[in-house]
Amino acid sequence: MLPTPVPTRARTAVAVVFFINGAVLASWLPHIPDLKARLGISDGGLGLVLLGMAVGAVVALPVAGWLVGRIGSRAITSASALGLCATVTLPALTPNVALTVTALGLLGAWNATLDVAMNAHGVRVEEAYGRPIMSSFHALFSLGGLVGAGGAALAMSLGLGAAVHLVGVAGFSMGAAAIALGGLVPTPHVQGRVDPVFVRPPAALLGLGLLTFCALLAEGAMGDWTAVYLRDSLEATPALAATGFAAFSLTMAVGRFCGDGLASRMGAAALLRASGALAAAGLAVSLLIGHPSAAIVGFGLVGLGVANLIPILFSAAGRAPGLPAATALAAVATTGYCGYLAGPPLIGLTADVVGLPLALGIVCASCGLVAAGAAVIPRSSQAPASPRNTVSKASTLTAEAPHG
Repeated sequence: MLPTPVPTRARTAVAVVFFINGAVLASWLPHIPDLKARLGISDGGLGLVLLGMAVGAVVALPVAGWLVGRIGSRAITSASALGLCATVTLPALTPNVALTVTALGLLGAWNATLDVAMNAHGVRVEEAYGRPIMSSFHALFSLGGLVGAGGAALAMSLGLGAAVHLVGVAGFSMGAAAIALGGLVPTPHVQGRVDPVFVRPPAALLGLGLLTFCALLAEGAMGDWTAVYLRDSLEATPALAATGFAAFSLTMAVGRFCGDGLASRMGAAALLRASGALAAAGLAVSLLIGHPSAAIVGFGLVGLGVANLIPILFSAAGRAPGLPAATALAAVATTGYCGYLAGPPLIGLTADVVGLPLALGIVCASCGLVAAGAAVIPRSSQAPASPRNTVSKASTLTAEAPHG
């Protein structure tokens, strides 16, 4: 157990890291339409370019787990936080598609590494703190997303270009991270075998894995396509387009702050069903209306709906009978992460054929499938889960994300 004054300072440090992670990513996402225009690519081409970030994340995840196990979460959190802050400027500076994909791959790799390390460190701090606090960390990631997207909207309204804005974000976030990282607690080097991040999902977890696939596809798609839809399909101003992801982040944060209480009252399966249905219906209605205001409201409903999908699904996996919790969680996360990987090219290529509004129907369908499949949640998971069970190595895979 750590000395009493240390957990409070360490909790603040970890909270700041989660917030910075969300803010840095959200600062970049509203500039995706500018990237598309600068490179002169279609929606399908943009989907393939954005795939670079997902590939970078998938490649980095096993390495990140190995590094955290060997070196410790404090060192890897520090290095990856600073690396992410410095790298966010690169996609705005690249002159061609090949270098953009490379830059996004590097950004995705730093983000995945930070995701693993900061969650691992959060678990250590939670154990020292003596009560559940992990949900607050993930909510702060979403609040960071709100601030980052709001800052991008302000920068665009002032006429600042993507490069100027993101250089400012990099400088400010690196300074804040450097101050916060001093509060992280020392972590020992771990000797011996480190469990793999990716494992094949057992047949008993196939249903949970498929639902997680749909949930992560929807969550990742909202980050990649909200601004593009508002700018290109609805002809919103750049500043207004940036508020789409801000609305998504705000309601996701609210949903995560309320999630534990709702799960206690409703049960996990009922909350999963209601959340998926809310996200699917809200986005579908806003797409049918086809107005920027309706779209922003719809994105907010998606954020509120998807906020607790991954926590519920991972909690159910961790309680699956007959399987070690870590093995079950890693298996479900492996399947789910494929949804994050497949989302950008699937929506982009579909948009080239039927248009982006109809292509975003894939998100509605994914959320609807989660709602329809809620019955696969084991009855034993109806009780509220301990965050210590839900935030294992597997839960660090989400893209709050990204991630959430």
